[in-house]
Amino acid sequence: MRPQRRANPFLLTVFLLAALVVPAVAHHPGADLDKLMGSEEKFFQVIDKPAPPFELADANGKAVRLSDFSEKIVVLYFIFASCTDICPVHSEVIADIQKKINATPLKNRVQFLAITTDPAKDTPDVLKAYGPAHGLDARNWMFLTTRPGEPEDRTRKLAETYNLRFEPVEDGQQMHGIVTHVIDRGGRFAAKFHGLRFDPQNMVLYLEGLADPSKSLEPGLWGRLRSLFQ
Repeated sequence: MRPQRRANPFLLTVFLLAALVVPAVAHHPGADLDKLMGSEEKFFQVIDKPAPPFELADANGKAVRLSDFSEKIVVLYFIFASCTDICPVHSEVIADIQKKINATPLKNRVQFLAITTDPAKDTPDVLKAYGPAHGLDARNWMFLTTRPGEPEDRTRKLAETYNLRFEPVEDGQQMHGIVTHVIDRGGRFAAKFHGLRFDPQNMVLYLEGLADPSKSLEPGLWGRLRSLFQ
């Protein structure tokens, strides 16, 4: 009878450690990224449906379509330049998020789009001046408006397809809410961040998760990920 071989304690230890580590590495976070973000950010809303398409124009009159950015993640929001209330603050929040994104390899994978809901007043000169005045980087941000000959309310109606209303009131202002829309690659309307009280770092982490689903976003690692953007 052959004597039994005793297990090598070192190999046994390695095997047990591998059994603990592999599930975390193999776990695909795409399925639960939204759930995790929802647990971390109360102003986050999952959408997960096709984004309403559009064709508009940039400050130089060049046609711009949402589909032009099908290979990128799009951060989309609606504002108007003469807004005296929360639009400027919204743009400054976006500028902060953009700065964090552009400090990482994500700068070539995320496009920021602002759409004016007051195209009559937001002339090409106004559109061109708005970004620099609010700290926005033209490398991956642009301000869009209607094309020549389109109705003045064209972009307000577009905002309504995103369930956001801009109602003209006295003194040339508009009554509206604040929402930041995140559109994943391929035109999938991934989510919304409501208002201005969400944590910008949470949006950065959400964009990171969409851009690279292979990265683990387990709750225990959330703090470590957040520290990368501080």
